[in-house]
Amino acid sequence: MKSTPNNPLSVFHPTIQRWFNSKFEEPTQPQRLGWPSIQSGQDTLISAPTGSGKTLAAFLAAIDSLFRQGLSEGLPDKCQVVYVSPLKALSNDIQKNLAQPLEEIRQVADDAGLDVPEIRVLLRTGDTPASQRQAMTRRPPHILVTTPESLYILLTSVKGQDMLRSVKTVIVDEIHALARDKRGSHLALTLERLAALAENPPVRIGLSATQRPIQDVARFLVGTRRLDAAGNPHCIIVDQGHGRPMDLALELPPSPLEAVCSNEAWEDIYNRLAELINQHRTTLV
Repeated sequence: MKSTPNNPLSVFHPTIQRWFNSKFEEPTQPQRLGWPSIQSGQDTLISAPTGSGKTLAAFLAAIDSLFRQGLSEGLPDKCQVVYVSPLKALSNDIQKNLAQPLEEIRQVADDAGLDVPEIRVLLRTGDTPASQRQAMTRRPPHILVTTPESLYILLTSVKGQDMLRSVKTVIVDEIHALARDKRGSHLALTLERLAALAENPPVRIGLSATQRPIQDVARFLVGTRRLDAAGNPHCIIVDQGHGRPMDLALELPPSPLEAVCSNEAWEDIYNRLAELINQHRTTLV
């Protein structure tokens, strides 16, 4: 299924489209550019500033896949998506970017008379109680939210391996914070172990703040076995940088400029500054 240039949401189920349109005016540029490659099953790195919607870009594609599967054949208790973040304090982010959208999408589906199984999400970190960890292996979530270290520990246990064999997508958030140190090296090995364990190597989606060179982050995401002969990663890179609309103007006071400004020139400058301050929300002088 391909999106049209004027409607990047066309790749999603109509219920997902209705939910998105009820919450947002339009997709952001990282979402527009990232969805086609993610939906086609290609490894994708989205590099964009905070607040650009890149986390939802990754999650919405995963939600859409699970939603369609639930409608057509039901959702077995198998983990299909792993979301990895370097931070343990994930609760607020997950509530905003995953739990709340899932609840709202389910409501839209109910209103349309669609019977869709619940898409379950569970959090697994070093702080997760033992009882919850055991329950998770007995009945795996469809989406597992975890840290690099907790994912590694799961891969060392038989029950954890059984849970992760069905994973189809791995989302690595804040990947730039991991790629630079030994923690990132450890995660790179964990991702390779997961790829070897899974029934099919999972699609890898990386979410990054703007980094240079971005190719290095892409190589870290896909691993050494997904590079061409020249060392280029087999990965779609959506690089949105820190671009901002600019309105640049040169202002000169009406009074003649001299080596030392006259009181009249300073008055003109102050008056113009006051006008600009009143016209804008934030002004740095």
